[in-house]
Amino acid sequence: MMNIGLTGGIATGKSSVSALLASKGALLIDADVIAREVMMPGHPVLAAAVQRFGQAILHEDGTLDRKKLGSIVFQHPEERRALEAITHPAIRREMRERAAAYEKAHPDKLVVSDIPLLYESGLENGFDEVIVVYVPRAIQRERLMSRDGLTGEQADARIAAQMDIEQKKQLADIVIDNSGAWHDTEQQVISFLQGKGLI
Repeated sequence: MMNIGLTGGIATGKSSVSALLASKGALLIDADVIAREVMMPGHPVLAAAVQRFGQAILHEDGTLDRKKLGSIVFQHPEERRALEAITHPAIRREMRERAAAYEKAHPDKLVVSDIPLLYESGLENGFDEVIVVYVPRAIQRERLMSRDGLTGEQADARIAAQMDIEQKKQLADIVIDNSGAWHDTEQQVISFLQGKGLI
C-alpha cells in the first residue's frame, strides 16, 4: 500500500485531481471533510471550541455558526492559533486512523490524503510521497477570480495566505501540472498510477 499526501494551492484543481484518483481506485481521505465532521454537534472538538470561544459560535440548533467563528479567528491570529490547537490534533488523529483502517482492509490500494495546507502544517513526513497539483500563480489568480467572483486584490490576498505554489512545487515528490487542458492532467495522473503499478 502507498500512503500519498495530496496538496496544491487555492484554485489549482486539487479537488478535480483527487476525484480522478478516487475514480481510478484510490481511497481518499479528505482533511476538509474531517474538519467539518469534528465540528458537528456532539463531537468533543466542537465542545472544546465552544468552551474556548463561547456559545456565540453556535446557531440556536447547536450547530456551528462558521461565519461567526470565522469572523473571530480571521481578525486575530492568536485566536486562530487557539482554534487550530483544538482542531488540528483531532483532524490528524482521525486521518491517521482512517489510513490505518484502509491499509488493513485494502493493503493493495493507494491511500490519498487530501490536505490543503499540508506543507504549511508540517505534515509532509507522514507520507511515502507528496503530490502537488500545480498551476502558475497567474493562472491560479485568474481561475480564483472567475470561480469565486473575486477582484484581483481579493484573489491576491487569498493566494498570499498560503505558501507560494512555486515553493510547494519544489518540495513535491510528484508534480501534476494542471495549467493546460484537463486531458493533459488526466494523462499525468494515469502515468503516475501506471508507474506505481496501480492500474
